[in-house]
Amino acid sequence: MNCGHHGFRGLFLKCFYIIGCVGLLFTSSSAWAKQLELHVYGPGGPLPAMKMAAQAFSKSHQIKILVEAGPIEKWRDQAMANGDLIYSGSENMMTSYLQGLPDLVDVKTIIPAYLRPAAILVHPGNPLHIKNFRDLLKPGVRVMVVQGAGQTGLWEDIAGKNGNLNTIRRLRANIVYFAPNSAEALQRWTRTNPPDAWIIYNIWQIAHPQVADLVPLGPRHILYRDMDISLTKQGKNNHEAQAFYHFLLSRKGAAIFKKYGWSD
Repeated sequence: MNCGHHGFRGLFLKCFYIIGCVGLLFTSSSAWAKQLELHVYGPGGPLPAMKMAAQAFSKSHQIKILVEAGPIEKWRDQAMANGDLIYSGSENMMTSYLQGLPDLVDVKTIIPAYLRPAAILVHPGNPLHIKNFRDLLKPGVRVMVVQGAGQTGLWEDIAGKNGNLNTIRRLRANIVYFAPNSAEALQRWTRTNPPDAWIIYNIWQIAHPQVADLVPLGPRHILYRDMDISLTKQGKNNHEAQAFYHFLLSRKGAAIFKKYGWSD
């Protein structure tokens, strides 16, 4: 009886040990899986290039990168909880992020990464035969601009670039819609009775070639704005986040962004 009792007890302890090891392995695997995720947040404009860069980095480093894009209100709480890298659509936007995301960004890691030019988007086929910025000043041309996000003040900087007040007056008279952000502008562009022309960055036409053709502003009025990238304080202490940050600034990263209309 004692042998049977001890045998049963030994078997029970072995089973308990095995179950414990399996549980520990599962817990460790779950923790490891969490470590193999990076969380990136920013606006929608740079998103196509950022997603492609994330996919390229993921393949070579066996890590999952989750990119969440849109207005800051959409992802602020998530970024505060788990953000590893933040990117912006302009210097003004990054500065606003520092205010809207207190103590999240490691300020010393903020770096201007890539530039893109402002441009004119017209409907496919360019029905009004718009050739450059001056054509936007003609009577009856209905223009849309983006008022906020990475384009705060962009249209007035373009119009006032050469110090001609009348140019600003004429353009403002032709603006029929001030979109709060680029995504809202895209929706307005594809609805019934849209504006004739849309002042925005070239990258939006590259991302949506089926709904717009691109017309350069011309050398007298062209403006460029950059995008910033930065690590969060959490990301600065994550080797994979640091590696992705440097990948974005590398030759391979630059080649990806250039495909989407950016330059360095």
